[in-house]
Amino acid sequence: MTSLTNQVTEFIKEAIKLEIRGREFFNHAADLTHNAHGKKMFTRLAEEEVKHLEAFSRLFSAVIQSDEWKTFVKDEVQKGKSEVVEGLVARMKRAESQSEVEALRIGMELELKAIDFFKGFAGKGDDPTAKEIFVKIADEERFHYDLLQAQYDSVTRSGFWLDSSEFQMDGKY
Repeated sequence: MTSLTNQVTEFIKEAIKLEIRGREFFNHAADLTHNAHGKKMFTRLAEEEVKHLEAFSRLFSAVIQSDEWKTFVKDEVQKGKSEVVEGLVARMKRAESQSEVEALRIGMELELKAIDFFKGFAGKGDDPTAKEIFVKIADEERFHYDLLQAQYDSVTRSGFWLDSSEFQMDGKY
C-alpha cells in the first residue's frame, strides 16, 4: 500500500492533534501539581502521549513511505499552546486548593474523549493496520483513564472496599 485514504489521513491527523494537546495538558498538570506522586503520574501520562505519537508516525511512514507526517507534527507543535488546553489549565487554577483533583477530573474527561475517538475510528476505518493501531491506543487510553480514576478515588477517598473478589482486575470478568 503506498498511500492512505483521505479518511485515514484525516483520522491520523486528528489523532496527532489529540496526542499533542494531551501531552501539553498533562505537562501543565504536572507543573501545577504539588504532590510528588501526582507530578510523576502526570509526567508519565505526558510521556505516554509521545509514545502514541510515535505509533502514528510509524503508521504514516510505513504506509505512505514518506516522512510527510513530520511536517504536520512540527506545525502542530509550533502552534504553541492550544485554546482548549489553556481553558483546561484555567479551569484547574480556578479550582485553587482543589486544582489537583480538578486535574484528575479533566484528565479523565480527556481520556474518555480519546477512547471514544479511537474506538470510533477503529469501527469505521477500512485500513487494517490503522485499525489495529487505533484499537491498541484506545486500550492504552482506557488504562490511563482507569489510572486517573484510581488516583481520583484515592485522593478524594471516594473509592469503596471489597470484602470478596467479585471480579478480576484484568477486566475479563
